[in-house]
Amino acid sequence: MSRDKASTMDADLQKVFGSPVAELYEATVGHDAAPALARALELRSFLALTEEQVARVRDRVHADMDPDRDMGELSADQLRFDAQWLDAALEARDGYRAALGELLRTMPPPAQHARPVRTAQLRATATLPPSAAPAPPRAGAARARRP
Repeated sequence: MSRDKASTMDADLQKVFGSPVAELYEATVGHDAAPALARALELRSFLALTEEQVARVRDRVHADMDPDRDMGELSADQLRFDAQWLDAALEARDGYRAALGELLRTMPPPAQHARPVRTAQLRATATLPPSAAPAPPRAGAARARRP
């Protein structure tokens, strides 16, 4: 995804996980990566992509509004479209920022490794009375008549 693009939450990720973002991505290559880290980096990738979209629309609007540009090239329809596009991209960015921020706030500290929970394995043992014992494989089969 957007591993190489910066995001506005890279410093938060580095603070929580204690490593630069590039190293965090490398840590997720193995199958034993922490699920919280994998989820955080997935959200971060979506955020970086969305922030790139915001920047593209912003730059396009700035170029369209350049004072040296011919006013005959201005298009109200194009500006409306860009405004809608920007609104959608900003909404997505805000959603990804909120989701990533919530994940970083609610996850356990990285130093606190999940320990397997030991549970007592109860074993049920009971003896059945002879009348409740399972029937032999041919039980109930009709006996052959003897001549």
